[in-house]
Amino acid sequence: MRIAIASDHAAVDLKAELREYLIGLGHEVADLGPETADRVDYPDYGYKLAGVVAEGIADYGVALCGSGIGISIAVNRNAACRCALVSEPLSASLAREHNDANVIAMGARLTGVDMAKACLDAFLATDFGGGRHAGRVEKLSNPTV
Repeated sequence: MRIAIASDHAAVDLKAELREYLIGLGHEVADLGPETADRVDYPDYGYKLAGVVAEGIADYGVALCGSGIGISIAVNRNAACRCALVSEPLSASLAREHNDANVIAMGARLTGVDMAKACLDAFLATDFGGGRHAGRVEKLSNPTV
């Protein structure tokens, strides 16, 4: 899979860990930055990640900041993205199965490396369930449906 990953300064270390983990699993990973822990604004990286996913350059995105909240809000400003803030594998799996989430968000100050890896595993291993969920998901990107 093609996966884009981005963070703010608070999550740059978690981003590096997850980037290497995903590469080790055989995924093609685009690291959208930042490269250092110098202060940056999470919306800039959230918008950048959303654009890459919306354009189909990446199949999925991983958005990280201190809490995961701010960057998930930024990503969700793009109607083509369905970013789910998760903290454990069940929410990651349900985000894919029920909501067809194409971006997963986590907070580096709240989620440890091992739990973040478990969330990624669940997210990437789960397919969208379709069926009764399909119409609801369509309304997320097109509220006039």
